[in-house]
Amino acid sequence: MIRLLSILSVLVLTLAACEPVGQGSAIGPDGKPLPKVYRISRFQSDEIQVRMLDAVNSLRAASSLQPVSLNSQLNAAAATHSRDMSIQNRPWHFGSDGSSPIDRVRRSGYSGTLVGENISETYETELETLAAWMEQPDTRRIIMSPAATSLGFNWHQESSGKIWWTMILGG
Repeated sequence: MIRLLSILSVLVLTLAACEPVGQGSAIGPDGKPLPKVYRISRFQSDEIQVRMLDAVNSLRAASSLQPVSLNSQLNAAAATHSRDMSIQNRPWHFGSDGSSPIDRVRRSGYSGTLVGENISETYETELETLAAWMEQPDTRRIIMSPAATSLGFNWHQESSGKIWWTMILGG
């Protein structure tokens, strides 16, 4: 457990250290840094998915679990759900058409079984979102499931900067 938290902390700190030179954090009246909007360019898609895959596999390896691999069908199901949550303006596991995670995974053509789906509505990075999921027993259980072999991860970012993240694990 301590190893997992240590690895996750290092990942988050590494990402936090990637601030452009000459741009310090603005401090609010409470003495804390003001939140920044994490903007995702259209050129970062592969980079973000690989960074998430590497982070998840590092956490799994620290618990002696087999790695997962990115799956294009699960990525597509995750992208569809992220966009749909934005349209509905609420983070939940059901689509605007009443679809469940199982329905979306089947529609994407994935032939394996659904292990679980994690979702988030935030302005935070993918690694900060992963850290939040790892702190919650139900979402952590999905990420660390021994049955998981495949990962789908995608998002939709609104013009305001709000990001709707979806992670799907399959077996």
